[in-house]
Amino acid sequence: MRITPRKEEVEALKALLEDPTFESADQMAKAIYKTAAELLQMRDLFALVHTWKGGHRGLNFGPFGSEAEIKTFASKMAFGGTGKIVKLYSPGVMLANVDGKKGWKGYCFHPDCGHAPFTHSAASAARGACQIPTCPCGKFRST
Repeated sequence: MRITPRKEEVEALKALLEDPTFESADQMAKAIYKTAAELLQMRDLFALVHTWKGGHRGLNFGPFGSEAEIKTFASKMAFGGTGKIVKLYSPGVMLANVDGKKGWKGYCFHPDCGHAPFTHSAASAARGACQIPTCPCGKFRST
């Protein structure tokens, strides 16, 4: 899987590498591994879903970081049958929509919110109050 690091992902890992409170390399490595996994869980990925010529379910491959990566992979393989690209929506994003992802780019920056824009009611051309029942946010903030 090819992954192009995003600025906020690099910053999160850099913060761990520069953190002087780790007592050992093992402790830091575990923190980096867990953080990288959490960051990757926030991404939508893709899979190649294969069907044999007779219509039977075939071989499925993934995850891939992009549709272009799947097309490159598929062009090098000869499975027979057909394949289609399926988007795998991020479980991390779904959880963040409920739990809030405070300070995460693309989410509400209200200090008590952190939910996705679509959880906020549409108020004209802007976004209004968050619709998550436990959230006190009265208006979506983009910064």
